[in-house]
Amino acid sequence: MNLSIRKAAVIGSGIMGSQIAAHLANAGIKTLLLDIVPKALTEEEVGKGLSLAHPAVRSRLAASAIKKLTKINPAPFYDEAFAARITPGNLEDDLASIADVDWVIEVVVENLEVKKSLLRQIEQHRKPGTVVTSNTSGISINAMAADCGEEFQKHFFGTHFFNPPRYMKLLEIIPGENTDPELVIGMKAFCEKVLGKGVVLAKDTPNFIANRIGTYGLLVTLQEMQKNGGYTVEEVDAVTGPAMGRPKSATFRTLDLVGLDTFVHVADNVFQNVTDEQEKAVFETPDVLKRMTELKWLGEKTGRGFYLKQKGEKGSEILSLNLNTMEYVPQQKPKSASLEAAKAAKGTKEKLKALLSSKDRYSELAWNILKQVLIYSAEKAGEISDSIQEIDDAMRWGFSWDLGPFETWDAIGLVRSVERMEAEGLTVPEWVKDWIASGQTSFYKSEEGHLYSVHIGSQQYKQTLQAPEVISLRRLKERNKIIKGNSGASLIDLGEGVACLEFHSPNNAIGEDILAMIQMSVEEVRKNYLGMVIANQGKNFCVGANIMLLLMEAQDEEWDEIDDIIRLFQNTMYKLKRLEKPVVAAPHRMCLGGGVEACMPADQVIASAETYYGLVEVGVGLIPAGGGCKEFALRASQRHPNADSDLQPYLNQVFETVGMAKVSSSGYDAKRLGYLKSSDRVVANQDHSIYEAKQAVLGLARSGYEPIPEEKIRVAGAEGKAIMQLGAIGMRQGGYISDHDLLIAKKLAHVLAGGDVPAGTLVTEQYMLDLEREAFLSLCGEPKTQARMQHMLTKGKALRN
Repeated sequence: MNLSIRKAAVIGSGIMGSQIAAHLANAGIKTLLLDIVPKALTEEEVGKGLSLAHPAVRSRLAASAIKKLTKINPAPFYDEAFAARITPGNLEDDLASIADVDWVIEVVVENLEVKKSLLRQIEQHRKPGTVVTSNTSGISINAMAADCGEEFQKHFFGTHFFNPPRYMKLLEIIPGENTDPELVIGMKAFCEKVLGKGVVLAKDTPNFIANRIGTYGLLVTLQEMQKNGGYTVEEVDAVTGPAMGRPKSATFRTLDLVGLDTFVHVADNVFQNVTDEQEKAVFETPDVLKRMTELKWLGEKTGRGFYLKQKGEKGSEILSLNLNTMEYVPQQKPKSASLEAAKAAKGTKEKLKALLSSKDRYSELAWNILKQVLIYSAEKAGEISDSIQEIDDAMRWGFSWDLGPFETWDAIGLVRSVERMEAEGLTVPEWVKDWIASGQTSFYKSEEGHLYSVHIGSQQYKQTLQAPEVISLRRLKERNKIIKGNSGASLIDLGEGVACLEFHSPNNAIGEDILAMIQMSVEEVRKNYLGMVIANQGKNFCVGANIMLLLMEAQDEEWDEIDDIIRLFQNTMYKLKRLEKPVVAAPHRMCLGGGVEACMPADQVIASAETYYGLVEVGVGLIPAGGGCKEFALRASQRHPNADSDLQPYLNQVFETVGMAKVSSSGYDAKRLGYLKSSDRVVANQDHSIYEAKQAVLGLARSGYEPIPEEKIRVAGAEGKAIMQLGAIGMRQGGYISDHDLLIAKKLAHVLAGGDVPAGTLVTEQYMLDLEREAFLSLCGEPKTQARMQHMLTKGKALRN
């Protein structure tokens, strides 16, 4: 079923409803946002002489919610201009308008009777075939629609967007008993492609998948801490964070972020709706949470929860709650052999093994928590989902675990861990023991680049199915599709004559190994392939060039070495640009400095929506010198090729963007800032970006691709340089920048303007590259630049730790 959803209505303009509306707007869907009619005027409305009958008053709640969306941080919109795609309204005057939409999403209070009443109203106004979903974190889908007709129930199901909807990947879809299966398949594909979601299908059980297991995990952690005593809040967070492959927020910072009242409500939903007494006991609200909610210590929303940030003698400090005395005390950083071993280990699998094998009190805590979560996940498999992969996906996407529970079980050793569990008196689900008894040693296996997982019903491996738009570079490498490679990058065969250049150095920082691989890839693609994609599936696309190497050379005053490094970078990007085959870059998340300059030579950039893109060299006291300034000067010339057209306004904008090291807040924002061209595209789902880039390469190749010949660049010259520098001088005089900042700005203006030649002079690309390199070298010799580079390296190390 190929769904076409162009218009939507969201009913409920609270935090969740308004942000779902914002994300629909991000996807280009015109959205009607409805809420109740206010019963009283505000002081402002009284001052304006408005009455309760005025349209602005009647739709005030939705209109105010839209206005707030533009002020929230992190921003719900990819681009603030997308707010115009949302129209406010109210349930009394505008509910009939849902007859014109393709999808209605109900996002009102988590109360079954309220939702049932609203769904009956929606049924009266929707046109047949309109999709209706309820966004809920755990209320029964079947119970909600019980009073609605057959046609309505066929097109109704649950959607559980995780908060905030723009940033959280997980979307649980919960079909009802009568939901059309074809509709579910179509909506799953639509939400993955258009909304960029990771979709899992959940059964209609309390709290569905992620919140069922995630809430259980948080509760058993708290119970284990109290049962054994002696563990502080910060000790538990040290164990249950990155050491276990979980987010830095771990247990108690996560609870503070979610809000203790919200968490208690979610946990209570399971408590009220399960019958097994042992399970019910776990979900009973612990006394400490009851006490904290009574005191309104709800976390960040009230300023205190398990942690309290306050001003002390040495500035701000964060105190932690002593659960025995209910007093806030200074934190004590936990230290142990197991935590140190986990910190030193590479990769989540090795971190877990290191943490669990040390046999100290922290290792014991980790095991006592983990074993319960693994067993519970296995007990609920089949009840909450028929697929262990969907359970694992839900926990990775919804709770940001590096590994889902079944992936974790494989990582620590399925057979060995089950033996330990049973030796400690735990009851392991029969299907897990039967699986091991059949001779299997893991829930997953990989063969010839294909992934298989246990199918609970048949007790057999079945291939995990992925959408054709999802291309895994790791799987391709397992199938021996590497064409060439070195320590920093690889060239991988994507099939159909397209190769993919993948960075895989630490943090994907560009060094000599990556530059060498780019040059080799250019030659290989020139001879044997239709074109090339530049992409990777690391946490970030590229954090820039290798600053450490530059700093070491600058401190040793090895200027010739630095000159050689910059020449190599420039020449490599120039060769990439001159390749006679199409090149498409697919950046994602952080793409900074040299990473941007590696994308600029491409014929097209297909950026993930969550791409934070920027030339940030000014932040370390330098200017872009890998072709970034040259490419912007070229774009200025291409926009204004005639002698009578003015380059200055565009150059002023570039000067401000690069000079202030602006980084985009999304792929769309990168277009607004001018980093991306009008021909570049943004895709919602990062998992689809390599596929989309491959299709773009094939499209260019099939249309008779011809590389753009080198052209002369018309520059602004000395006159344009003076205008830009004058602006920087004004900022210095106003105290907004330092003398060192002014020096950098003057160098940047010199390069962007093309030096001291007359305005309108035509210069070569190599001339512009020489200006970049000369300015870069001169700044490398500045002590304050070297100090900034050292600070950046130290800060980066601290953040990684």
